[in-house]
Amino acid sequence: MTKDVIIPNELGIHARPAVKIVNIAKEAKSHVWILKNTIRVDAADILDVLTLSCPKGTKITIKIDNKSDINILNDIVKLVESGFGE
Repeated sequence: MTKDVIIPNELGIHARPAVKIVNIAKEAKSHVWILKNTIRVDAADILDVLTLSCPKGTKITIKIDNKSDINILNDIVKLVESGFGE
């Protein structure tokens, strides 16, 4: 399952938002991925998330491998859409 989101906050995905994403993704039973164009990174790996380089306006896709992780997918989408609380 996948959902697309646009990064809304001015600073994009930097260290604080990346940590929030990772903390949610680590709760998943299976892999959670972030896709940007043709690049796919592990959402539970801080270095992967940071090196994806997602400034404001970037379209990313959140993908889960296991349907039982739908709440994880929705939580990450809500986090991104809220601008990471910034």
